[in-house]
Amino acid sequence: MAIKSYIGALLLLLLSFSSTINAQVFQVENYSAKGGGIPDITQSLLGAWKKACASTTRAKVFIAGGTFALSEVVLEGPCKAHVEFEIRGRLQAPADPSRFKTDGWVVFQRIDGLTVSGGGTFDGQGKIAWGQNDCDKNTNCRTLPTNLRFNFVSNAIIHNVTTLDSKNFHVNVLGAKNLTFKNFHVNAPGDSVNTDGIHIGRSLGVNILHTNIKTGDDCVSLGDGSRQITVRGVTCGPGHGISVGSLGKYDNEEPVSGVFVTNCTITGATNGARIKTWLASKIGIATDMHFQDVQMNDVANPVLIDQGYCPFNQCQAQIPSLVKISNVSFKRIRGTSSTKVAVKIACSKRIPCEGVEIADINLVYKGPDGPATSECSNVRPLISGMQNPLACAEIVKISDVSFRDIRGTSATPLAEKLGCGRGVPCQKLELADINLRYNGRNGASTSQPANMKPTITGKSSLPICAGS
Repeated sequence: MAIKSYIGALLLLLLSFSSTINAQVFQVENYSAKGGGIPDITQSLLGAWKKACASTTRAKVFIAGGTFALSEVVLEGPCKAHVEFEIRGRLQAPADPSRFKTDGWVVFQRIDGLTVSGGGTFDGQGKIAWGQNDCDKNTNCRTLPTNLRFNFVSNAIIHNVTTLDSKNFHVNVLGAKNLTFKNFHVNAPGDSVNTDGIHIGRSLGVNILHTNIKTGDDCVSLGDGSRQITVRGVTCGPGHGISVGSLGKYDNEEPVSGVFVTNCTITGATNGARIKTWLASKIGIATDMHFQDVQMNDVANPVLIDQGYCPFNQCQAQIPSLVKISNVSFKRIRGTSSTKVAVKIACSKRIPCEGVEIADINLVYKGPDGPATSECSNVRPLISGMQNPLACAEIVKISDVSFRDIRGTSATPLAEKLGCGRGVPCQKLELADINLRYNGRNGASTSQPANMKPTITGKSSLPICAGS
């Protein structure tokens, strides 16, 4: 289904190019600014949009080159025909967050058939706002405005435009169907606060293709209800990686399903391919999620399932997540990790992950504390192909085990095999009064130990753990 969505998006894109010359053009005129400032085009844009949306044939709103001030606007449908929004210049939001009455700067809403293009820039002027963001301490903090919102938009393409320095998320997609970002650009410094590049929620068939994202939070984040999402050819960094979640914070969240992340490059990010759910979460489902052919360059957590997500200690850490994660694959993930634990699959102890596949992983760590390692909990993954580091080598920790008064006969010479993990050796293992005999032709009974230092007491008929 993801392939069909991708092909459909390309066909729609070609259609938009071929029909541009037939569109009726409504140009946004420059209003003179008082006091020598830059022109404010807010009212002119709203007027041009109203005319274009009312057109019974394909229409275009055109913003020429230059720099223009723009207050918060809602560009709303339904429109009578496909509308193009072509921006060649730079639009600047008010720098002061107090000038906003809502949580959106430029909002496209309830439109079926939309193209946004032109090579221009939506400049959110977010630097002042980042310093005012106190959501790490205040759960009732004010929501700052997002640069671009696409609410209930269908059959749309956004390409060859830039969102710059948003005060909050750069792009928020809600309730969309068949919406594609292609050759799209997100640009903000790595220390910008809560500036997710593209966030998607409760949408079907969203494609993010050949897009460059530099920001201070998730490059792409998928909230509840995200279905049939394709992320292909995206470069991410700085940022927090490509993330499903966080999930499970609210009641009645919709399932996430059909996520395909392929041929992406993540550089200098705090995470790579990540799935995250809250501790003490509500019930939820996340399934059919696949990350493959992803290049990691100096990424802190290249492969991560984190069902213990709890930033700023805003949850009850002792209560496990209730989001069910299943049918997940990480394939052909390669590059370098900036931390020792390159692969971490930490699933819920209440509802363990199911159907997790790890294949052809090659992640190198060159730090002072040894080569890359992996950590796994509450999961039994299917492992295949190259594994560097060895996948889930530390999956089980065994301790406080005793074998006492075991006697009889063995059908093989190896009567006792005690093989513990290299990453986490067995601890507090006791062997007492073992009497096992082998009566075959291959000699006496033997034992084979690995990665343990047991306590041995009583009598034994075989050389217990002689090699330990």
